[in-house]
Amino acid sequence: MKSTPTTTHPRHARDPRARAEIDLAALRANVETMRARARGAALMAVVKSDGYGHGAVPCARAALQAGATWVATATPEEALALRAAGIDSRLMCWLWTPGGPWREGIEAELDMGVSGMWALSEVVAAARESGRTARVQLKADTGLGRNGCQPADWRELVAAARAAEAEGAVKVTGVWSHFACADEPGHPSIRHQLDAFREMLAYAEGEGIDPEVRHLANSPATLTLPESHFDLVRTGIAMYGVSPSPEVGTHQELGLRPVMRLVAHVALVKRVPAGHGVSYGHTYATAEETTLALVPVGYADGIPRHASGRGPVLVGGERGTVAGRVAMDQFVVDLGGRKVQEGAEAVLFGAGDHGEPTAEDWARAADTIAYEIVTRIGKRVPRVHLNELPAPAVGPTVHENA
Repeated sequence: MKSTPTTTHPRHARDPRARAEIDLAALRANVETMRARARGAALMAVVKSDGYGHGAVPCARAALQAGATWVATATPEEALALRAAGIDSRLMCWLWTPGGPWREGIEAELDMGVSGMWALSEVVAAARESGRTARVQLKADTGLGRNGCQPADWRELVAAARAAEAEGAVKVTGVWSHFACADEPGHPSIRHQLDAFREMLAYAEGEGIDPEVRHLANSPATLTLPESHFDLVRTGIAMYGVSPSPEVGTHQELGLRPVMRLVAHVALVKRVPAGHGVSYGHTYATAEETTLALVPVGYADGIPRHASGRGPVLVGGERGTVAGRVAMDQFVVDLGGRKVQEGAEAVLFGAGDHGEPTAEDWARAADTIAYEIVTRIGKRVPRVHLNELPAPAVGPTVHENA
C-alpha cells in the first residue's frame, strides 16, 4: 500500500507553540535502504527511548510495514508497553536490572538479553515459576566494556545456559554483542571485536548452543561493515534518517531522509535599539537597531543550552542564529532588518531541503551528536505523525512470526 505524501505542514490545532512532525514515509524508506545495505540479513528496528524521540509505537509499526522482522528496546518496560500497544513481532530488550519484570517478559514472549550469571539465575527462576520457557539472548562483551559477559566468564555462562535449556527453562535464541567504534571506520577496535565475537560465538555453538540469530552490527556497521551482518542487523539512528557520524557520511550521502521536523511559531516580534542586551547574562547585545523574534521553545523542550549563540534556525524562510542564551522556555533570533509576523514558522531542524538546519547542524552547534538532538526533544512538544499507514486488522501471532 502506498502512502499519501503530505505536501503541507499543518499547524497543530491544540498547541500552536511547537510541534515535531514525524514523517513515517521517510522512516519506511530508511528501513528499506538499510535492508538493502544489510545484504540479506534480517533487520531489527530499534525503538528505545520512545523511538529516539519519534514515538515508539508508530515507528515500530512503520518499520514492520517496511520489512523489519524484529523490534527492540533497551528496557523491559519499553518492550512491555509495545506489546500492550499491539506490537506482536519478535521483540527484544536488553537493559535489565536485578528484580526486573522477568516473568512478565516471559509471558509477553520477549527475547531477553542476558549478560551475566545473576540475570540467567533470575530468568530461570521466573521461568520455573511461570511454567513457561524463557527466550534469552546471550550478550558477549567483545570490547565495549559496557553490558555483556566478559570472555573470562563466558564458559560459565554458556554452561549454565545449556543446563537451563536441557531443563526446559530457557531457549537461547541469540548470541550477540555491540561495537564501540563502528562509527569510526578503520578504528582498530572494530577488527578486534569482530574476531572476539566470532571466537565467543564459535565456543557457544561448540558447546551445543544453537542460536536462531547472531547479531553484532549497529547502524554504522550495517552501512560500512558487511562482514559484521551475520543473521540480523540492529538499525537504530539511521532508521530515523540521521547519520551515525560524519566519518560514516551525511544522511544525503547514505541515502537516508530525516524523519523529524521540529517547528515552533514566533511568539513576539519587536524592534530594539543598538546596544540592547538579549537573554540571560547579556552574552549578546545588538550591534544596531534591529528586530528580535521570540521563539517559544527552550531547554525544557530539549533545545540544548550549549548551543546558545550558535544554534541555527530558519525564521520566516531565512536562516538565523540563536542570539544570546537559550532559556528554559524560549530563545531569541536577531532578524536584522527583516520583517516577520507573529505566528511565522521557526524551523529548528528538518531534512534540509528548503534551507532549514538539520539535527547534525544542531549537534555541531552544541558540541554533541545528532542522536542526542532528536532524543532529547521533550514531551511538551507534541508529535504529529504524518503518512501513517493503517495497522492490519489482525496481525500474526508471535509464534507465527518466529
